[in-house]
This record gives sequence, structure tokens and C-alpha cells, in this order.
Amino acid sequence: MPTSRTGRPPTPRAPRRPAPRLARENRVLSLYLRARKGWDRPLTAYYLILGGSLLITVLGLVMVYSASQITALQMSLPGSYFFRKQLLAAGIGTGLLLAASRMPVRLHRALAYPLLAGAVFLMVLVQIPGIGVSVNGNQNWISLGGSFQIQPSEFGKLALVLWGADLLARKQDRKLLTQWKHMLVPLVPAAFMLLGLIMIGGDMGTAIILTAILFGLLWLAGAPTRLFAGVLSIAAVLGLILIKTSPNRMARLQCLGATEPQSGPVDCWQAVHGIYALASGGIFGSGLGASVEKWGQLPEAHTDFIFAVTGEELGLAGTLSVLALFAALGYAGIRVAGRTEDPFVRYAAGGVTTWITAQAVINIGAVLGLLPIAGVPLPLFSYGGSALLPSMFAIGLLIAFARQDPAARMALAMRQPRFGRKRGAGGTGSGRSPRRWNTMRRRASAARSSGER
Repeated sequence: MPTSRTGRPPTPRAPRRPAPRLARENRVLSLYLRARKGWDRPLTAYYLILGGSLLITVLGLVMVYSASQITALQMSLPGSYFFRKQLLAAGIGTGLLLAASRMPVRLHRALAYPLLAGAVFLMVLVQIPGIGVSVNGNQNWISLGGSFQIQPSEFGKLALVLWGADLLARKQDRKLLTQWKHMLVPLVPAAFMLLGLIMIGGDMGTAIILTAILFGLLWLAGAPTRLFAGVLSIAAVLGLILIKTSPNRMARLQCLGATEPQSGPVDCWQAVHGIYALASGGIFGSGLGASVEKWGQLPEAHTDFIFAVTGEELGLAGTLSVLALFAALGYAGIRVAGRTEDPFVRYAAGGVTTWITAQAVINIGAVLGLLPIAGVPLPLFSYGGSALLPSMFAIGLLIAFARQDPAARMALAMRQPRFGRKRGAGGTGSGRSPRRWNTMRRRASAARSSGER
């Protein structure tokens, strides 16, 4: 038996064993707890709304440029024509977003009635011959001169959210929402007035979004099930009548699940070629700008069916990324509405979230062939300044509401350096240390009190 240098027999080494399963489970649990702790931070909703909306808008600008080039050239326009108009709208919308995100809640409430009155006035002007402009069979536009037009019904969505939230908040403060007549009147009649003005122009898609906003507000207000079901039944019956009396809407309904452009007597060209675009994209797409369907095969490639072009050029990875961004935006809006104590903030945040998510679901569902084509753009993504401007203002509302949370205000204050009084002309380097130390001390004490780093 071999011996060591000291004359003692060598100590046998224990065989190496793989890490125990318990240790691996502890590491996974630790990572899960750290991720959950980071997800529960006060600024999570703020960053999700800000980052998600920014990424959707920037990606939308890229896809508008790619999807609209052929359409612009076919109209004898420069290839970047639609992109430049969308970029201008995005710049104006960014200013509206920043303004809305900095406004106090009382100013948002003060804008409710003027915005509703302005939207109703413009929607009435649309129906006056010589002022209203018809686009694709729907008379919902007003010409501003040149190639610029405005669709007042898009601003009607924002008006209904702000006015409805202010109305319900005031009634909740007076303990009136326990009575069904105060919950429905005047909210439902005003919403039906807006719906009537929209439907006179034939825009069924915008009417569906407005109805979704109304139901979202009633749900947040705590409408009883029987009352909610009654309003939903009336809306369903009216919608069925409007669909049955319109051959165009019936044709769109019959194109659900179509796999051939000519499905019997109905022409399903747009719906089928949207599916073709998605199917040819594969996992990672054919490459940015390499879409085939946008060369005259897919109508409205840069507006209602821009998601199909995204699937063809960026593939499944690109479409799932867009879906994830909208899901994050919707989650953040629900989180803001659920954590606030201000009834106006709750109703307004819930109304905006319902608006954005419902419109995204309807647009994407139509492209996927799961829903009838309603003619609504993808929020923050499709071409159209009239849709982009109120949507970005609504995102600014969500950002402002996310900043109103007490924990979020404290966290934002800790991340912003606070300087002392202005130094005199004779200030030296030694005079800067106390101010820096005081700033760090205030931030450290605030961090201990809130738990936020």
C-alpha cells in the first residue's frame, strides 16, 4: 500500500458528485424571486408604458416606410411620401405625449368637456356636403388643404374616455353609482350620439372601438351583470341589424376562414393575401423591404394590413415582438388602473387601455383571418396621423397616471439629482463636497424608507 511522505497512508478522496438537485432548485427559486422583486418595483408600469409605446411607434415608422413605397410610386409620388407624413405626425404626437405626461390630473379633467364638444362639432361638420370627404366609401374625413385630412371620429375616442372618466368619478364621489339611472345617464346616451354620428358616415370599425370603450367604463364603474348584459344585448342587436343591411359588411363576414381570393360569390382578395403574406414570412421573414405582397397584391398594406407586411418581412419573430409590446402596454395600463385610489385615474387609465388593446385585437384578428375586416388601423403602428395623434396623447395620459403613484413619485425623485442653492462667485471645490454629501444622504434615507434602489 503506498504511503505519503509523512509515513501515513493517504486519505482516499471522495468521488466528485454533480451538484445536488436541491441546489439547482434554490438557484432557480432565487432567480424567480429576484425577477419578481424587480417586476414589482414602483416604476415598472412607467417604464413599460414609455418603452413599449416608443418601440411600437419607431417600429411602426420603419414598417410604414417599407410598406408604403410601392403604393407611393404607383401614385406617381416619391417613395418616402407616406413615411414623411407619418414622421411629421409622430413628431407632433411626441409633443402631445410629453405635454399630456406633464399635465396634472385636474387639467386633464378640465379638458374633458371642451374636447367632447369639439369632437361632436367636427363630426357634425363631416356630414355637411362640401366639407366632409369620403374615403373608401366612408364619409368620416375633413380636408385641411392639400393632402392633409383629419378624421374627427378618432378624437371622439379620446373625448369619450376623458369625459366618461370625469363623469363617473364625480358621480362616485357623490355616491350615485349605486343607482342604475345615474350609471347609464348621461354616459350611454352621449356614447350613442357619438356612435350615431360615426355610423352615418359608415365607419363600423370605429363604432366598434367606441362601444368597447363604453363597456370598459361601465365595467370599471361596477355595473351589475344584468345591466351590463342588457346594454351588451342592445348593442349586439343593433350591430347585427347594421351588418345584415349592408352587403359590404356581410361580404366581410363571409370571408372568415377563406383560403381562396374568390370564395364563392364573395371577393376575399384582401383577407386571403394577408394570410399569404404571413405564411410566406417563415420564422425570421424575407428581410426588411423584401415583401412581395406589397407590390400591388395586398390592398392597404401600409394602413389596415401593415401587420401582414410585418409578418412577411420580419417573420414570426417580428409579429410576436409586436404582440409582446402590446401585451406589455396593456398589462401596464391595467396595473396603473388597479393600483390608484383616484377614481378619475382608474376610469381614464382603464378606458385608454381598453381602447388600445381592443383596437389592436380587432386589427390583428382581421389580418389573421379570425375576425371580419373592420378597417381600423393598428394603434401607434399603422399609417395615419388622425389615429396617431390622439393615441399618443392617450399614452401620455397613462404615463402621467403612472407618475402620480406615490411610490413612483418617490422613486423618480431618487433618480433625479437634486442640487443645493446656486454657488456664489467665489465657490471652490471644497464647497461642493457638503452639497454632494447632503444629496447622497437624502437619497439614501429615501431609499431606506421606500425600499427602492
